[in-house]
Amino acid sequence: MPLTLAILIFIAIMWIPVALLFLGKGEAKGTGFATGVVGILVVLGALVEATPLFQQDVFGSGLLFAHGILYIVVSYALLTGLSDMRSVGNVSLTVAIISFIYTVVYTTGTALVPASPYLAMMCAGYTVLTLEVWLNSYGKFSAKYLAYSLIIWAFIGLWIPAFSVLTTGEFPF
Repeated sequence: MPLTLAILIFIAIMWIPVALLFLGKGEAKGTGFATGVVGILVVLGALVEATPLFQQDVFGSGLLFAHGILYIVVSYALLTGLSDMRSVGNVSLTVAIISFIYTVVYTTGTALVPASPYLAMMCAGYTVLTLEVWLNSYGKFSAKYLAYSLIIWAFIGLWIPAFSVLTTGEFPF
């Protein structure tokens, strides 16, 4: 879990610049590079987190893998100037479904994964965000609203839980 918390902190290094880009601030290639670095680090972090040296949290790593791959796809789109973003949206839809499954598991708990209200809320937020990315790629959701969602969820779904657990040992609820 400590590595996952650090990963949550630096994912915002991608979310906020992408949000600002959607608001007309910044440029695609620099944002794409930062997004690619974050994507690669998230995938590597997930790989490390899944190993026995780090309590072998394969379940938690699955969500990191899915999002890390999405970030790499977004990076590719930004770096190459991809004009049709629907392929990015389709990856995002797949990640939304995965995030929804995590929401259900963290809401109900299982024999191997305890229920966690805050993790369930975080995953629900990730589900909504990735659905918004999918809808945006098909022209059905405003980039401006997606940008504000990314900024808000950088706090609620990344920084607040990470810094809360790192400084108090507990999620906010």
